[in-house]
Amino acid sequence: MEKNPIRTGIFGGTFNPIHLGHLALANYLCEENWVDELWFLITPQNPFKQEQTLLDNHLRMKMVEAAIAGYPRFKASDFEFTLPRPSYTVTTLQKLSETYPDREFVLIIGADNWAAFDKWKSPEEILRNHRILVYPRPGYEINPHELPAQVKAVNTPLLEISSTFIRESIASGKDIRYFLHPEVYRFIKQHQLYNK
Repeated sequence: MEKNPIRTGIFGGTFNPIHLGHLALANYLCEENWVDELWFLITPQNPFKQEQTLLDNHLRMKMVEAAIAGYPRFKASDFEFTLPRPSYTVTTLQKLSETYPDREFVLIIGADNWAAFDKWKSPEEILRNHRILVYPRPGYEINPHELPAQVKAVNTPLLEISSTFIRESIASGKDIRYFLHPEVYRFIKQHQLYNK
């Protein structure tokens, strides 16, 4: 009997830093069985955020690893670190599928990204080869009846935390430990990250 492929959610982002909003969303998708496992795909450079000052790739990777340790359905992935830059989702998904043929990669994006999906590189190719889960973002309404068959709106809990808010708060000396996994907060303090 043929084994079903492992449904692997791909949650891409700069994770600069990873916070409780990311973790709660990913946890929900796994425990509600939208996916079997979820990979936090750390992006070295987002084509739409080229001006953003990013923390070193490996520091962001270490923070993701610290945040997800002990939960077997999560994985930190540096897969895009070795791909040509800027890293486009269509290329990443194609390479992932070639490298891990036993997995079905499911793309996880916010409603804001879905609203701009037609501006992505080769959106038709992504839709042809992959399922997409779209989670809510404030200010972006999604009509589930207007989505293509392979795209599903997932009513995940909305924790509106932004990495920008966290970076700015730390830079101004605020203690925002409860927005972060304790190990991530400890790592940031230990390495004095995001201080002005």
